[in-house]
Amino acid sequence: MSGYNVAVVGVTGMVGQTFIQVLQERGFPIKGWKLLASSRSADKKITIGGVQYPVEEAVPASFQGVDFAFFSAGGEISEQLAPEAVKHGAIVVDNSSAFRMDPEVPLVVPEVNPNAVSGHKGLIANPNCSTIQMVVALEPLHRAAGLKRVVVATYQSVSGAGKEAVDEVITQSNAVLTNTELVKERIPYKGAKKNHQIAFNMVPHIDVFEEDDYTKEEMKMIRETRKIMGIPDLPITATTVRVPVLNGHSEAVNVEFNSPLSPQDARKLLSGAPGIIVMDDPEELLYPMPVQTEGKDEVFIGRIRIDRSVPYGLNMWVVADNIRKGAATNSIQIAELLI
Repeated sequence: MSGYNVAVVGVTGMVGQTFIQVLQERGFPIKGWKLLASSRSADKKITIGGVQYPVEEAVPASFQGVDFAFFSAGGEISEQLAPEAVKHGAIVVDNSSAFRMDPEVPLVVPEVNPNAVSGHKGLIANPNCSTIQMVVALEPLHRAAGLKRVVVATYQSVSGAGKEAVDEVITQSNAVLTNTELVKERIPYKGAKKNHQIAFNMVPHIDVFEEDDYTKEEMKMIRETRKIMGIPDLPITATTVRVPVLNGHSEAVNVEFNSPLSPQDARKLLSGAPGIIVMDDPEELLYPMPVQTEGKDEVFIGRIRIDRSVPYGLNMWVVADNIRKGAATNSIQIAELLI
């Protein structure tokens, strides 16, 4: 049987489960599966194509004979096991932030910088979910008019914080509606000195605070965009916000260009670019929303309009399924570039 032996690390999580789904949907040539997670999940079984596969504890020896290993188990596990997988001959596509800014590791969005995979040394990083959808939108416009400055505000769903956060927003919503006790454990993140209500609320804080009172999530968007697009000095600033949406990240993106670009030309460019669907007809109240993008692999763009506060500026609204295009699908597209 031809194909590749594929390992999924973190297989019991939301992204891990979506890896399996998307690999099957896209017809990735798979010879064998290895389903890996923590020791807590080692007694579970997962059915793929009518066949039951055991979930095994992820250890260095797990990667013997593996061709591709898709990691989504957090930075600590990636730091421990991704190099071990590479030593065993696997190509690793890592979904954590552990290696993204390593100059030796390609950081890839196939619609933007596919040639970057050619320099890999067995390990390729998948960017932050919010970064991915933004650079897919920016790249066609940058080629046409040159980016001068980018300002982004995100509206990120709770699925970006994991299944437990999804469960928490549902539980909190019920608690608010029934006037019962509110449990707050997952927002802004588990273990924070203070946790906030996310149901019927927005929290302008994702991940820990870093330099100049920017969060790690905001700095990821800034640093990763510069690396992926090959513009190390790009002026870019970000504000990332968690909102009570179950799935799908939205972004208000303001772009200043070096030369003129009309909304009409931007729509045409974006409509012809890979991985993008333009939904932009104000007269018909047509614009992308998270409920429309769930389960889809494309980046959806609307509300394209002139920013009259600068000589050459546009505003746009960018929405994508953060579990698919923002994580699993982009990782699998990276592997597809290599086969």
